[in-house]
Amino acid sequence: MKNISENNLTAKSAKILTQSSQSLISLRALLPIAIGIACLAVTLISCSEKKTEEPQEEEKSTTEVALTVSQYKTVGIETGFVEDRNLNKVIKANGYTTVPPQNSAEVSTLIGGTVKDIFVLEGTYVNKGKVLATIQNLEVIGMQEDYQSAVANVEYLQLEYNRQKTLSDENVNPRKTFQEVKAKLAAERARAQAAKNKLDALHVNTKGSSSVVPIVSPINGFVGKINIAKGAFANTGVSLFEVVDNSQMHLDLNVYEKDLGSISIGQVIDFVLTNQSNKSIKGKIFGINKSFSNESKTVAVHAKIDPADAKGLIPGMYVSANINITNTTVPALPKDAVVKNADKYFVFIEEEEHAEEKHEHSAGEKEEAHEKEIHFKAIEVMPGTTDLGFTEVKFVHDISANAKIVTKGAFYLLSAMKGGGEHTH
Repeated sequence: MKNISENNLTAKSAKILTQSSQSLISLRALLPIAIGIACLAVTLISCSEKKTEEPQEEEKSTTEVALTVSQYKTVGIETGFVEDRNLNKVIKANGYTTVPPQNSAEVSTLIGGTVKDIFVLEGTYVNKGKVLATIQNLEVIGMQEDYQSAVANVEYLQLEYNRQKTLSDENVNPRKTFQEVKAKLAAERARAQAAKNKLDALHVNTKGSSSVVPIVSPINGFVGKINIAKGAFANTGVSLFEVVDNSQMHLDLNVYEKDLGSISIGQVIDFVLTNQSNKSIKGKIFGINKSFSNESKTVAVHAKIDPADAKGLIPGMYVSANINITNTTVPALPKDAVVKNADKYFVFIEEEEHAEEKHEHSAGEKEEAHEKEIHFKAIEVMPGTTDLGFTEVKFVHDISANAKIVTKGAFYLLSAMKGGGEHTH
């Protein structure tokens, strides 16, 4: 019995040892994996901390810049203060040059026909009544014959009317005969007048017999598009010529709802065209529409241009105009003080004197005198009206009333800031 118990104990001990060995082997196999996971976690935490720190450093480097005293003098930095300036406030509006409806004509014909001659070219100046072209239609001859026949009948019936009236007054002929002659005379007169009106509308002479119909200009102006060719058939109701009178040129400007309350009739506008050698052209508002455009949600504002300045302008030219509102007192800086970076505007403020930086030196290196630095900080602003070399500014964040603002050399500071703004020794 004793041997049996010892054997059982020995078997159990061996089993336990075997299980322990297997557990140790499993732990050894898992140990590299656990170490790898721990390293990965440390790496991720470190990267996360770096990411949170980087924006702060980047923000600092993109808002501050330092110059040495010699750099400051070389660049020619000048500082000043925000001033209250009486600036001419303007509203910018885009639009097109155009002419009044009565100064533009689409010339067509009242009767179809074959184009016989064309007497003008595109760009030719013509006076009202000038023959632009002629068309040929044989029906015109019939109109002339009708008119001449009606006129002849009127002359005959007029004599008959006089004779019948005399006989009727003397009670020689019945009254009825006189009335019939009177009615025929009125009818022929009406027919003659109708035939004359047709010929006058076609600008055709009532005398003679010609099949040629002239196409005349209804206004003074320049010939635009010519939509016919010699020998082609000209249909009624189709534009054959375009004539435009540029002497009464004006602007149609699109003004947004937020600016509409500042617009009134009589205000002066000015704009510049490159084909006018950058000459400033002025105008005056004479009309404001009372409805919004469905597409752009703007209101059309009409401004008349001085005829002396309208020379050389043609309808449809794109214009960016300034509408002068009133003189207002606003905080302003010289326009060179405001610089643009991406889609934001900034000015640079000279900061208070910084404590002198300590520079580390290697063993045996002599201490050298380091040049004093002047620090600047970029402050975001919202620019407004620019007039007389000054720009209205509104600061996004409040600044000190005595803050020194860079009025000359701001562009150099912007370049230095974009390049890192760091000064090396």
